[in-house]
Amino acid sequence: MSGVPHVRRVRLREETEMKVPLLDLSRTYRELEPEIVQAVEKLLRSQRMILGPAVHRFEQSLAALCGSMFAVGCASGSDALLLALLAAGVKPGDEVVTTAFSFFATAGSIHRAGAAPVFVDIDPQTFNINPELIERAMTKRTKALLPVHLYGQAADMDGIMAAADRTGLPVIEDAAQAIGAHYHHKVCGAIGLIGCLSFYPTKNLGAAGDAGACLTDDEALAEELKSLRVHGAIPDEPYVHHSVGKNSRLDAVQAVILSVKMKHLREWNETRRRLARYYTEGLAPVEEVTPPYVAEDGEHVFHQYVIRVPRRDKLETYLKHRGVGTRVFYPVPLHLQPCFKSLGGKKGDFPEAERACREVLALPIYPGLTREEQDYVVESIRRFFAGGRSRVSVVGGDAEV
Repeated sequence: MSGVPHVRRVRLREETEMKVPLLDLSRTYRELEPEIVQAVEKLLRSQRMILGPAVHRFEQSLAALCGSMFAVGCASGSDALLLALLAAGVKPGDEVVTTAFSFFATAGSIHRAGAAPVFVDIDPQTFNINPELIERAMTKRTKALLPVHLYGQAADMDGIMAAADRTGLPVIEDAAQAIGAHYHHKVCGAIGLIGCLSFYPTKNLGAAGDAGACLTDDEALAEELKSLRVHGAIPDEPYVHHSVGKNSRLDAVQAVILSVKMKHLREWNETRRRLARYYTEGLAPVEEVTPPYVAEDGEHVFHQYVIRVPRRDKLETYLKHRGVGTRVFYPVPLHLQPCFKSLGGKKGDFPEAERACREVLALPIYPGLTREEQDYVVESIRRFFAGGRSRVSVVGGDAEV
């Protein structure tokens, strides 16, 4: 097949099983363990554990990596969203327009800031917010736009920024799943007023626990973010609080670990793109499977490789029995979350987001995933849609099962 190396023909017995985890972080850690341990030991000997040189160096490197003037580390990706909203002036009683299809923290952070999330349906190809619907959702109380670069693919930032320019609203990017992704040669998270990153261990750049960061080109906003992460204090007056922030410092241990890993991020993202291409080629003959759409105006980093399939739940169960790890990201749209019942959302409000919740399924994708494991995943999916026939094709040839 064009662009895909030939994969040897394999012969499988009916009882043959392979365990393919959805994610195995140990594979990349083993390669970096000596360097990580050395970096952590050096930090421990210094005892500069709270917002010291290690955090400062990481923030500088992160800003350079993302093409942003400033990076401000914090305790998690969820906190990054909250701090960004507060720094942008979002207050109780305000509204923030965002997508109906994302991880809960996107809307949860808006609520934690005292504002109300106002949901918008998605583009069915990219799973990201549909910019054509944004302005219809705005009211006099709208104070910000919060798009998400879901699964590692950039949202349509031209359309989003155009809506922001027409209305004078700030854009806060949820780039938690998209570090290193590009949109028109701009890095996701460095396009709007503030970008928010997560370093949760499963992310493309993952810490050894919770960690996050905000990106901005605005120096005054960067200083405000630094203040908000230490309860609203400022460096010269650590016990005088001009605003109410929270304790959301980036831990220095996480900073040194991330600094070691960051040097490999570009390589890891390219590996993810290669793995994604191989899946897409292998699944192409299966008409029931819709592979991820890759927009021409961006560079996907495949935090997740998410397919659309009919009979999703049955396929998920079948793959589980075959030893293949999968996950539904996400089974419930934000407007139908029980905690947001008071907002009045109901089934049918956002049909594309609701359809995505019924059809999406994430397959294993991460550096260290082997070609043999990918072949097994592809073969298992083909077998399911072939109706259990004893002979099915795999990438590069047939297999007997």
